[in-house]
Amino acid sequence: MTKPLSHSHNTTVSGPRNLITDVAGLRVGNAQDEHIKTGVTTILCDRETTAAVQVLGGAPGARETDLLEPHNTVQSVNAIVLSGGSAFGLDSASGVQAYLRERKIGFEAAGHHIPIVPSAILFDMHNGGNKDWGRYPPYRELGYLAAENASEDFELGSYGAGAGALVAGFKGGLGSASHRLPNGLTMGALVAVNAVGSVTVGDTRHFWAAPFEQDNEFGGIGYPSPMPANATDLRIKFRDNGTALPPAANTTIGTIATDAVLTKAQAKRLAIAAHDGYSRAIWPAHTPFDGDLIFALATGASGIEPSVEDFIDLCAAAASTMARAVARGVYHAAPRENDLFSCWSLSGE
Repeated sequence: MTKPLSHSHNTTVSGPRNLITDVAGLRVGNAQDEHIKTGVTTILCDRETTAAVQVLGGAPGARETDLLEPHNTVQSVNAIVLSGGSAFGLDSASGVQAYLRERKIGFEAAGHHIPIVPSAILFDMHNGGNKDWGRYPPYRELGYLAAENASEDFELGSYGAGAGALVAGFKGGLGSASHRLPNGLTMGALVAVNAVGSVTVGDTRHFWAAPFEQDNEFGGIGYPSPMPANATDLRIKFRDNGTALPPAANTTIGTIATDAVLTKAQAKRLAIAAHDGYSRAIWPAHTPFDGDLIFALATGASGIEPSVEDFIDLCAAAASTMARAVARGVYHAAPRENDLFSCWSLSGE
């Protein structure tokens, strides 16, 4: 039985953790290899969770995304995986599947449990890490470990899928944020930020996502005033230091989640709306050299089915929460040995 909502446009606040796990029914785990400079982040769904996906980048890498389209049979997923490693990182979902299968979690077919684990990867092969890992890449084991580590609390910045991430000018990272709407719904975002573009305005430290910031969560420095003359200049990763742009050496991958009761079609629309968060936080976004992708999850834990009016607010919150998560990923990045780029936190004014 769903409950009606009263429509409201009031300013909202983040959840108690300011993480995607403020959405009931989700846990997140990270695993990383500091020597390789790569890692895996997994979201475990502890209740039946409707899912969808939207891909807007020109160089995507993903697994099990076709089944998420609204016209296809499977309605819910057991986990979502975000991984470094380019195409090698697609192995990470096998590790998460193994973890879930051991616990008899998954789609039941002919007496078997088949975990449904869509995943997406980013390119972190050119970041100062040693990629000479031998015959098999480490991602299956990292996926299993990330699932084992899943909790309501997890690290941001240089952890999990953000361990080897870079953006133009700075280290990238894993970011998350949450948003509580006045109508009782919760929105959460999780993102591994590895964009070809920049998350800051011109050559300043000011985040493009500044208008959406809550409680100084990424420095509280707002927009520069006045805007610098080079605010709209393109800052492209590796271009400014004279290095040729590695093909597809980027990608921002994320998940937007809510405790609302949504259909697969509504979840698809939520994923589309969340891409506006990339556009608000990264300049440029959705390039031919990014595989920008967003999964959408609806756990239904609130029991609330949003009205048409409330769904507008929900989609707007998806964009603003994702923008905040992008900035937080870069803000929390920490220095590691053999880094190619500096951290935002160490860049000074």
